[in-house]
Amino acid sequence: MKKHIISSILLFIPVILFSQTTFKGMIMDKNNPKNNLGISGASVHWLQTNVSAITNEKGWFSISYKPDYKKLVVNYLGYKSDTITVNNLEPIHHFLTPESELEEITINTKKRTTQKSFFETTNMFTVNAGELLKAACCNLAESFETNPSIDVSFSDALTGTKQIQMLGLTSPYLLITQENIPSIRGASQAFGLTFTPGTWVESIQISKGAGSVVNGYESISGQINAELVKPFSDNQFFVNTYSSLDGRLELNTHFNQKVSEKWHTGLYVHGNYRGEKFDKNNDHFLDMPLSNQINVMNRWQFTDAEKGWVSFINVRFLTDEKQTGDINFKPTLDKGTTNAWGSEIDTKRFETSAKLGYVFPEIPYQSFGFQIAYSNHQQDSYFGLNVYDIQHESVYSNLIFNSIIGDTRTKFKTGISFTHDNFDELVNTTNYTRKETDFGVFFEYAFDNLEDFSVTAGLRIDAHNLLGTFITPRLHLRYVPWDKGVFRASIGRGKRSANIFAENQQLFASSRQIKIDDVGGNIYGLHPEIAWNYGISYMQRFNLFDKNGDITFDFYQTDFQNQVVVDWENPQEISFYDLNGKSIANSFQVEVNYSLAKNLEVRTAYKYFDISTDFKAGNLQKPIQPQNRFFANISYQTELNDKNSQWKFDVTYNNIGEQRLPNTVSNPVQYQLPVNADSYQLLNSQITKVFSDKFEVYVGAENLTNVMQKNPILASDDPFGPYFDSTMVYAPIFGRAIYTGLRFKIK
Repeated sequence: MKKHIISSILLFIPVILFSQTTFKGMIMDKNNPKNNLGISGASVHWLQTNVSAITNEKGWFSISYKPDYKKLVVNYLGYKSDTITVNNLEPIHHFLTPESELEEITINTKKRTTQKSFFETTNMFTVNAGELLKAACCNLAESFETNPSIDVSFSDALTGTKQIQMLGLTSPYLLITQENIPSIRGASQAFGLTFTPGTWVESIQISKGAGSVVNGYESISGQINAELVKPFSDNQFFVNTYSSLDGRLELNTHFNQKVSEKWHTGLYVHGNYRGEKFDKNNDHFLDMPLSNQINVMNRWQFTDAEKGWVSFINVRFLTDEKQTGDINFKPTLDKGTTNAWGSEIDTKRFETSAKLGYVFPEIPYQSFGFQIAYSNHQQDSYFGLNVYDIQHESVYSNLIFNSIIGDTRTKFKTGISFTHDNFDELVNTTNYTRKETDFGVFFEYAFDNLEDFSVTAGLRIDAHNLLGTFITPRLHLRYVPWDKGVFRASIGRGKRSANIFAENQQLFASSRQIKIDDVGGNIYGLHPEIAWNYGISYMQRFNLFDKNGDITFDFYQTDFQNQVVVDWENPQEISFYDLNGKSIANSFQVEVNYSLAKNLEVRTAYKYFDISTDFKAGNLQKPIQPQNRFFANISYQTELNDKNSQWKFDVTYNNIGEQRLPNTVSNPVQYQLPVNADSYQLLNSQITKVFSDKFEVYVGAENLTNVMQKNPILASDDPFGPYFDSTMVYAPIFGRAIYTGLRFKIK
């Protein structure tokens, strides 16, 4: 039934073309035609009439038309006025020329650090560098502390690794890309978010619901895309140092150089180290792992604006080492023995990618792009007596062509993609190998009437050696019913291979026995995961007491046709099996953003989750998942003085509601947990002193109220016994963490 509905909608999309009762066009900057950037706020009017219009944020205008109107006048401050002769109703693209005789005027405006687009068809928002600087965002996993749509939590009591969730689902159900190239997938699911330093990130685009078919078929609950800093626009030199009382030290350096008129290059070096041992809860286990990471990237950018070419080439190498477990564990003496419980996770990763884009010089709305990437991920690890090694080699390529149908209100993207993955895993004494090869073709249609309605409909067909041949439909709608209000709706299907070991590595740090129900599937004997995602949202902008704000309501449901169920309701085992019944994730969120006063911004959100799955023991709510969460962030900054000096203050509050804990009633009484974990509150804060446009210092604290989970490790006194389990983590383990750092840059 769902397939018939989608097919019907897609068939009728082409007829949703409104008759032209108005004249429309786009006004652009003549000095920047290759980027197709429209001028917002330009005025247009018919000569010798009072009929006028203003261009929107994209540079588009719509103005009433009569056959007598022949001359259209365009005006914008700082540009020469133009008069255009109009002979027909075809939409125009007109370039304005900057007025060179005008004196230079500098206009300073405060740009929101998180931007929600009113014009995008998808429910997408952008987090820019200013937002990332509000917290100790040392890597991508820590870049969402001030964002209410992404939930951040620890995965276990040993590795200290932060995991993210959106719409109540973990990161494997998200498509996480780096400059639209899939990056956090396969072997890198558990720790991959910690492999991208925060200073390398220029901005993050977050989309809720089914993503674009252009980027693949795996997206189910949403997409996160990280845009990296560009050698052309990044600082010539940048250094960031960070130190915290939990023993963590970090250093980030950027070196950017102009090689020629068209070539720029950048060298980015990241290092972090933690060598101090902490055991605040006295369970004889490290609260945070000992760690050491070296991460180096060389990035090249080629730009030929005159001919329409742009290209990026990246080469990166990373080595990451972690040691955790008993505070007295010594790898050279205790590895593979029962002298002391310990774990080491050693990762080496090499990756390279290239992007090539071409914009047709005479047709700025027509372009093509090509992406290709290769990565080799090698992880050698053990958790007590459990061994887990994985090597994942991946090749990805994507060719995309963009153009229009008739006029620029109707656009399309089409192309082909190829992906090859080679997995080699060792789980204790069992070796799992598989190769996945996929060839896909896609087409995405977009219509925007430039005023109150837009639609994006996509369809892709993939031929996969293990998943078979299948169709992925996606549909997004946008409608503006009245001033400053916008409705959005989406529906889409996603499919993916569940990498059950790589995605659940924390379960090795327990005494649970691994059990897989082999039903003849092609991935570990299991079938692929398939889900439909449905979503609706409404955003209303408002002005209250002469201050701007917005409120957003959204509801999403993810309905699994098949899911690989991760069942840990039996405390002595971990079971993986195909879904037999229903698995549904419902997510509701209301978010309010408001300017309380000049330079004083507040953001609040309430979220409710209803996530249930049919386990073998019956239908249960997802474990270690709060049904209720409340978020608030307040930020204030003083005015810049004549030395570009100012203060910045940020406070973030989270209330995490009650959480169901996995069943432990079969354990001895001393190793049993309550049915539910109590709610708790977290408070983070940061103060930044900007001394100039070159130098600033920051100091902050995470978990100011020092909330700590009691006994996060079950049976820590008997780590090789049958009840040892470090996976029941629902609250912070370390407690309060105070940090400081500085940033210095030369532009």
